[in-house]
Amino acid sequence: MAYLLIVEDDELLRDGLAAQLRQVGHEVTTAANGLLAQALLESTRFDGVVLDLGLPLLDGMQLLRWVRQRLLALPVLVLTARDGVEDRVEGLNAGADDYLTKPFNMAELEARLAAMLRRSRLPAFGGSLELQMGSTSRLRLDATQPLAWLDDEPLELTQREWSLLSLLVTNAGQVVSREDVLTTWQSDPSDNSTGGANTASNALEVYVHRLRRKLADSGLSIRNVRGLGYMLETATP
Repeated sequence: MAYLLIVEDDELLRDGLAAQLRQVGHEVTTAANGLLAQALLESTRFDGVVLDLGLPLLDGMQLLRWVRQRLLALPVLVLTARDGVEDRVEGLNAGADDYLTKPFNMAELEARLAAMLRRSRLPAFGGSLELQMGSTSRLRLDATQPLAWLDDEPLELTQREWSLLSLLVTNAGQVVSREDVLTTWQSDPSDNSTGGANTASNALEVYVHRLRRKLADSGLSIRNVRGLGYMLETATP
């Protein structure tokens, strides 16, 4: 599920929406005005935003434009009473990923939100992979370039470390064979590492060891499954 920010000045609607989204598995933080939302967005990494436009202190449309200047890939669903065609066009042109007017059906909101979050995670949309697996830390990987974060702290990864970690995250809880890793490395056009398949095979244990060290505080571990490959799983206390 996702970590969402709800920006809504109506307390009853804000609390009800937060409770409903938590019930379906999302983690939710709320803000009652635009300035508080802006501060939260500057300090916290969210997966998506549900945004009202009629906000105190900082108007929702201003906040939306600010988000698009600073957080280009952050999905934003506008939820507002402004139901004119001109308002919808302005909101979408300002950078909203979806636009839903009040009053609304909760099932439709959940469906639109789920679709928006799915799109945001696709490589074509510059999305990211995310994993928690019951740990206290949250691991996130950019889907298109060698960037990763543990909570909000960046991890320094080489191209091959990132490729290996992406493969393990995508198949978390399942064995990833050595052959799968080597095939991924060989097919990656951005991997400029020297050496052929034999060199890569000999170096694989080195990359696994490096990743284990970098994930030491994540609550995750990479297990060597003898004769088969590697598995990303929750670390044993």
